[in-house]
Amino acid sequence: MGATYGQAIVADQVVRSGDTLVVSGMKISMDQDGAKIDGGIDEVRFKDLGNGTVEVTMTDTYTIDMTMPESGKTQDINLKLTQPGVSLIAGGSATRTEYTYSAPSVLMDMQISEDGAVLANVASALTGLAGTYTLDTKTAQSMLDSALSIDTLDFTIVAGDAADGANITGTLGALKMGSNGTFLGVAAMENMSQALRDGFAADVDLSYGQGNFTIDVRDSGKESKIVAANATGHFRVNMGAEALRYGAGGTGVEMVVTGADIPFPEVRLSYGEASFDFLMPLVASDQPTDFTFLTRIVDLAVSDDIWTMFDPTVALPRDPATLVIDTKGKVRLTADLMDEAAMASLDDGAPGEIHALDVTDLTLKFAGAELKGTGGVTFDNSDTITFDGVPAPTGRFDLEIKGGNGLLDKLVAMGVIPADQAMGARMMIAMFAKPGSGPDVLNSSLEFRDKGFFANGQRLK
Repeated sequence: MGATYGQAIVADQVVRSGDTLVVSGMKISMDQDGAKIDGGIDEVRFKDLGNGTVEVTMTDTYTIDMTMPESGKTQDINLKLTQPGVSLIAGGSATRTEYTYSAPSVLMDMQISEDGAVLANVASALTGLAGTYTLDTKTAQSMLDSALSIDTLDFTIVAGDAADGANITGTLGALKMGSNGTFLGVAAMENMSQALRDGFAADVDLSYGQGNFTIDVRDSGKESKIVAANATGHFRVNMGAEALRYGAGGTGVEMVVTGADIPFPEVRLSYGEASFDFLMPLVASDQPTDFTFLTRIVDLAVSDDIWTMFDPTVALPRDPATLVIDTKGKVRLTADLMDEAAMASLDDGAPGEIHALDVTDLTLKFAGAELKGTGGVTFDNSDTITFDGVPAPTGRFDLEIKGGNGLLDKLVAMGVIPADQAMGARMMIAMFAKPGSGPDVLNSSLEFRDKGFFANGQRLK
């Protein structure tokens, strides 16, 4: 498998000692397009456990050196790993090996340099590692399935010098990562579009628990600092011929920023949740396929110092703000998004057609006002004339606004919006909305049908 990625793996000596195969002076190297990687492990021992499995142990400390050309310069990364007490149990067959891995701790020290000058030093310590992974190489497609848990991760990054640079420290707990994929080798990956059609796929899912970090920044002698903490977090990416899915987020985040260039003693920001997720097809198809888009910012709050900048009289409620946009639909790609030649031949045209859009949740809460909406439309791609280049839609969106007029009144009183502009806004709202149940509640039904656009049953186009 290493050879398929351009690696050369050699050893000074391979001998058997009783039930153990001892590999001494193991070296791993790769030279590809000017990028070089050299690593070495003094000793690796493979012990036959007598039950069809093998225990793999190795020297506690080993190094990896990487050299990469970058814009006429040379970047070097020198990595030292220390993992005392690591245990790796392998079983299965020659083409399908299953590994069980554990380590009390793993320490990493890394130095990043450019043309001999040190750019950054990175140190991390992981404790309580446990995991499994399965490697299947019986075909040209190598398949990997893994799971890993880590009790704690502590890290430190020191970059720059005393006048310009940064120090970053942090910790994360309860890390869990799962991954699986089908890999085709370096040569096959040069044409990503074809690789996807040939079976390349990768799925990575990462989550973590409570954490915190501190960033101290120096800019021309001026210092600033960010202190942050979180309750949970996650990251997910899935890529294959069917689609690309990408998402990340965190909960229970609190952040404090201080510094010479900030006009307050400190700036505080917090939110209950912030996340995004999207799913989109990558390969051209004859039939429409699914897409989704989600963004959530829940209970976003900032310190009173920021509010006071534009609302010194506390005219606006300072409740936390929320924004949720949750959509899904159908699109049909006419070109592979990963095919550079196909994308270049579009002449600025769209690489596909939208066939349906559903809004399952639209929520906006700010300064005492709230907007809610749901609905969906389908699109007629044979008609791009009726709506000026947009495929003709058919469907309906229902909206409700609470506290909208009250917010507009407050903005006028604050001088943020001139009274005449507010009047124009109210007239526009009257065209699209009607009174709802309760004070300062407006409802609006926006409908596309019969090649026209209707608001609350009244045709506007």
